[in-house]
Amino acid sequence: MQILDKEIITNQKLPVMEDFYTLQGEGFHQGKAAYFIRLGGCDVGCVWCDVKESWSADAHPKFSIEEIVTRANANMPTFVGKTSHKLAVITGGEPLMHELTNLTQALKNANFQTNIETSGTHPLSGVWDWICFSPKKFKKPLPEFYTRAHELKIIIYHKSDFEWAEGFASLMNENCLLYLQPEWSKAEEMLPLMIEYIKNNPKWRISLQVHKFLQIP
Repeated sequence: MQILDKEIITNQKLPVMEDFYTLQGEGFHQGKAAYFIRLGGCDVGCVWCDVKESWSADAHPKFSIEEIVTRANANMPTFVGKTSHKLAVITGGEPLMHELTNLTQALKNANFQTNIETSGTHPLSGVWDWICFSPKKFKKPLPEFYTRAHELKIIIYHKSDFEWAEGFASLMNENCLLYLQPEWSKAEEMLPLMIEYIKNNPKWRISLQVHKFLQIP
């Protein structure tokens, strides 16, 4: 366990759009209870983004690392015993617009697993148990994520996205899991195509935004 300087965890502040305890709805960790920390700020600009209010970092209150971790702990149920059940997911916006080493170390010191969801457009910082890499067409990702990601998640908005997805699959490390996920507004149109595509290309798995079906955060 790394000892963090009290001044660091008190003085470094990050813009938090929202934080909440819910179920992870997507990808490999789908269905697990997780505490989400959504940081403000994004320069990728996906036209179909469903959290465009996260784009401006200045639009959201800033909290110290100590405050963020305290809030996370306060929202965890008291019956949690094993540390493997304490999962924190850092998302955005684009969370790697911020330096996350101190936040993730503080979360790990509080016995959280640390997961991130990122487009990979900024250098990787932080201490991570799981990296979900979701590149977008609107801004090119950095190559370091090809070797570091545990999970590749490609959003399918158009039929041409299957070919685009394959370009990234060919670059990923051999242990990276490959997921295709329909963009929510195009799910009815894209899902039949995705099902057939995965049947013909079984290296891929399907990811659905289950939390939207369940109508939870």
